[in-house]
Amino acid sequence: MDNTEENPIQLHGDEEIIEVIDLNDTEPGPNDLADDLEDVDFEDAGNADDDNEGWETEDEMEAEAEQDDSELTFSRHTGSVFCVTLDPATNSMAVTGGEDDKAYVWRVSDGEVLLECTGHKDSVTCAVFSHDSSLVASGDMSGMIKVWKVETKEEIWSFEVGDLEWLEWHPCAPVLLAGTNDGSVWMWKIPAGDCKTFQSPACQATSGKVLPDGKRAVVGYEDGTVRVWDLKQGNSIHVIKGQDGHQGALTCLACNKDGSLVLTGSVDGSAKLINTTTGKVVGAFSVEGGKAKGSKDEEESNSVESVGFCNILPLIAVAYLDGTLAIYDLSTQVLRHRCQHEAGIVHLQWEDSSSVVSTCCLDGALRLWDARSGNMVSEYRGHTAEILDFTINREATLAVTASGDNQAKVFCLQRPDRILKYSSVWILSDLIL
Repeated sequence: MDNTEENPIQLHGDEEIIEVIDLNDTEPGPNDLADDLEDVDFEDAGNADDDNEGWETEDEMEAEAEQDDSELTFSRHTGSVFCVTLDPATNSMAVTGGEDDKAYVWRVSDGEVLLECTGHKDSVTCAVFSHDSSLVASGDMSGMIKVWKVETKEEIWSFEVGDLEWLEWHPCAPVLLAGTNDGSVWMWKIPAGDCKTFQSPACQATSGKVLPDGKRAVVGYEDGTVRVWDLKQGNSIHVIKGQDGHQGALTCLACNKDGSLVLTGSVDGSAKLINTTTGKVVGAFSVEGGKAKGSKDEEESNSVESVGFCNILPLIAVAYLDGTLAIYDLSTQVLRHRCQHEAGIVHLQWEDSSSVVSTCCLDGALRLWDARSGNMVSEYRGHTAEILDFTINREATLAVTASGDNQAKVFCLQRPDRILKYSSVWILSDLIL
C-alpha cells in the first residue's frame, strides 16, 4: 500500500451538525412479498488559456478551485468515483464504486472504511445495499458481480454476466436483479444463487427498476422499448414500443411511491409517463430546441439524463444534458419551471418529504431547487471535476457525492427556508410565553 492511503479522510470544519427537523419516514414493509418469491420457479444457473487576463483572474480561479463546502472528503479511490448509495436501514453507511476496480463501504460520519470490495476486473459502476443493509452488491463493467456481508466483511456470492448496465436489489427480499449489454435481465436468490433470466430482445437493457409491490420490474432498452415484467411468472405483462415507445435508447426511469406510474427518459430528448397497470402512455414531455451543452455534434439531441417524482406534490422533474431542469405539473402536464444550469445535468433526486429537488452537474456543483417557485435554494462546491452521482439521506440533512476527481464528499445541507421557518416558530413561542 502506498503512502497516499495512510490518511485518506479530510474533515472540513469543526461545527456540530444539529438536526432541526425530525422527518418521519414511514416506509412500506410488505413482509409477505419475500414469501411470494419462494414460489418463483428458479433455474440453476482543461481550462481555457487566460494569459491575457493577468494575475487577478488567476487568483479568482484559484479561489474558486479552493472553495470546499463539504464536511468530509473520502479519498481512498485512486480513479474516478462512478456511483454512490446510502444504506437504507440507517443511512449511516455509504458504498462507492470506482475506476480503480474497487468498491468501499465507509461510515458517513467520519469516513472510516468498513469494507473494501476487491477482486473486480474492471471499473465498479454499480454498488448497492440490500433492503435491510446487511448485504452490499458490487458490479463492474465487465459483468463481474459480487455480494458481500457487511457485518463479517466476507464475500458470500459472485457471478459473471455480460457487460453490466445496472444492478438493483429487491425492495424487501435478498433477491438481486441485473441488466446487461446483450439485453438479458437476471434475477438471483442470494446467497443460494438460484437464477432466473428474462427473455432478451437482443439489445441493451439500459435501465431497470423493481416496483414497490416487489412483484414487477420495469426495464428500458436500447431500442426505445419499455417492458413491465412479472417477476414470479417470468413473462412481460406490457411492452411499450413503436410510436408509443421512445425513438432512442432509454437512459433512466423512476416510479412514483405506489408504483402506479413510471417516468422514462431517453436520448431522443423526451420523457414518457406510463401507467404500469394498463401499460398505456399517459403523458409525454420534452423541452423544445435544446442541444447537448458543449456537444461537438450539431445533430446530437438533448438527451434526458434523469427523471423523478415529487412525493408530496403532483410534480415531476426531468433533467436534460443541455443543463435544463424542467418541472412539470403532473395533473395538467404543463411546464411550470425551467431551472437552467451552466453545464449538463447528470442526476436528480427529490427529497422524501418536501418539494425540493437536487441536481448534480458536469460543472462539479450540487444544487438544491424549490420546485414550487423554480428558485435555487442553495449551491455546494468542492469537487474539481464533474459530479457523476449523488444521494441524499431520508432527513435531507446530508448529501454524498461521487466525482471524476477521485473523491467522494459529504455535504451538510443547511436549508435557509428551514431555518427561517423554525426561527418563526421559536419567536412565536417566546411571544406566547
